[in-house]
Amino acid sequence: MFLSPTAPELRATFATDAALDLQLTLAPLWRGSGDPTMRFEPSGAAWRSLHTPSGPATLRLARRNGAVVADAWGAGAADALAQVPDLVGLTDQPERLRPRDPIVAGLVRRFPGLRLTRTNRLFDALVPAILEQKVTSTQAWRGYRGLVRAVSQPAPGPMRLWLPPLPADVAALPYFALHRFGVERRRAELLRHVAGMAERLEAATPAEAAARLLAVPGIGPWTVAEVTRLAHADPDAVSVGDYHLPSLVAWIFTGERRGDDARMLELLEPYRGQRGRVVRLLEVSGQHPPRHGPRLAPRRFEAM
Repeated sequence: MFLSPTAPELRATFATDAALDLQLTLAPLWRGSGDPTMRFEPSGAAWRSLHTPSGPATLRLARRNGAVVADAWGAGAADALAQVPDLVGLTDQPERLRPRDPIVAGLVRRFPGLRLTRTNRLFDALVPAILEQKVTSTQAWRGYRGLVRAVSQPAPGPMRLWLPPLPADVAALPYFALHRFGVERRRAELLRHVAGMAERLEAATPAEAAARLLAVPGIGPWTVAEVTRLAHADPDAVSVGDYHLPSLVAWIFTGERRGDDARMLELLEPYRGQRGRVVRLLEVSGQHPPRHGPRLAPRRFEAM
């Protein structure tokens, strides 16, 4: 159920002549229908809670008359509005993708409003990425909901969202507190470890942050790509090691039902520099390889 928005504390309008689909652009930030930090309205408007240097805030983002209208609540409302161009992809440069085949050319025409979001908060992207390691989306989303409600606070504004977890609160949480949400000790301890690194990671350049993350046991190329794609809008980020992605790429480009990382990277090589953008277009294409064999089996840790 969506509440009628009360008068925002601040409002800003961002004019754009470019096509922009808010839902397609912001969807990678959404952790399922129960995400306590984000909501989509049937109209396509999006709500998102966030932390800013001035304090917590909630944004409502909507398309209106060719512009993005952003309403903000909370102590960080002004800072949140300043982040809107990055968040909705107005600072993205989709024109840098030059289609080299009919498949990508067709997807670019079909989805002209798809842009890459940039949150500028690495830790906010790192937490769900770690929770999504080697489990199903349903399991990861459950863990994220549990973590948010265990350590965070309600967000300002009328939507009754919760704020993303802060590093200090995650670092202080004992690993076993997440067991009841289906998060085993390995991922829970990893969350606590990176929470202690958060300040250094946020202050680093994207390249430095990626290198520091790769040096942490339990974090590999898949996690780093998932993080940099959202926090830094890296158009070349490819999630090597993904369970489904190689077969999706192989199927759409060649009709092959199975693909591995090597085949995926081979097919994406002509788009080096924009491979992540191509992958995002493939993900929203609606095409999927035929099912073969068992799905990734859910694992349960609560009774361990």
